[in-house]
Amino acid sequence: MGAGEIFVWEMLGTAVLILLGNGVVANTVLRDTLGSGTGFLFVNIGWAFAVFTGASIAAPSGAHLNPAVTLGLAITDKVSWADVPIYILAQMVGAIIGAALCWATYKLQFDSHPEPENTRGIFCTAPTVRNPLWNTITEVIGTFVLVGWILLSPAVKVGADGVPQFGNSALGYAGVAFVVLVIGTSLGGPTGYAINPARDLGPRIAYALLPIRGKASADWGYSWVPVVGPLIGALLAGLLYLVLPV
Repeated sequence: MGAGEIFVWEMLGTAVLILLGNGVVANTVLRDTLGSGTGFLFVNIGWAFAVFTGASIAAPSGAHLNPAVTLGLAITDKVSWADVPIYILAQMVGAIIGAALCWATYKLQFDSHPEPENTRGIFCTAPTVRNPLWNTITEVIGTFVLVGWILLSPAVKVGADGVPQFGNSALGYAGVAFVVLVIGTSLGGPTGYAINPARDLGPRIAYALLPIRGKASADWGYSWVPVVGPLIGALLAGLLYLVLPV
């Protein structure tokens, strides 16, 4: 697949991922919505199916949607290093577009929200207890689980008896959605589980640029944590794959 095709599919898939993922948070946080106050489980379910939808759209490019996934696949020789910058650029552009579309969808609700200074969390993550080292460790662990599952998940193979063994591939992208759901419900409490540098940094940039009344700062001092943590987690998952007899 050419660089242009990779860019288009990854951009589209990531834009939909962020539109729906940020959208479910907006539906919960903003006051004048039908989903106002529905809570953390509602958000986790929405994000999980946002992953399923975005990945399904980006299937032609392999549906990375995440620089950490791209890094893990490159380390294990499942994607060419030459294509890595194209994937990451597309993911970042798509994430910014998706966040802007989320704002456009809820523009009236942003305008009427009584606490506009508390809307940053619709777009990007923040820790419940701020400690950059431990917040990074949390993101490393969550991303390690995600990328490790992607790398180690059994693929389709034909057994000695000629009978296909479909493994987790039979689930399609729903399998990844299930993993994201359990990461969110199990490990997402401390930092909001970015587990994806583009998912956090792209919408954070969009938040800084969008004309949201009374908004807070983009909190650039924390922005490196949901970038560095997931990349370290992906690196560790890739190295584990290389040493395991798979």
